[in-house]
Amino acid sequence: MQGGCFTISSLGGIGGTMFTPIINCPEVAILGVSRASMQPVYNADSKGFEARLIMPLSLSYDHRVIDGADGARFTSHLRMMLSDVRRLLL
Repeated sequence: MQGGCFTISSLGGIGGTMFTPIINCPEVAILGVSRASMQPVYNADSKGFEARLIMPLSLSYDHRVIDGADGARFTSHLRMMLSDVRRLLL
């Protein structure tokens, strides 16, 4: 692979639960996707726990190119889009 600037790596298919991907030069960032699993999540509105499908994501990026705040905004936006698939249609 040559000239890549952003890579998505998945270890979910082989049972990986969490990992930290390493950037290969000249990449700018790499997103690590792990296996999704059902986990209890507290809901403040109903004051109880609900079963939710949780998929761990890990973003590694080159700080010489990407500001940390931009990386955090990207991860937050990605989380928002994946949590409600209807947003992808807009």
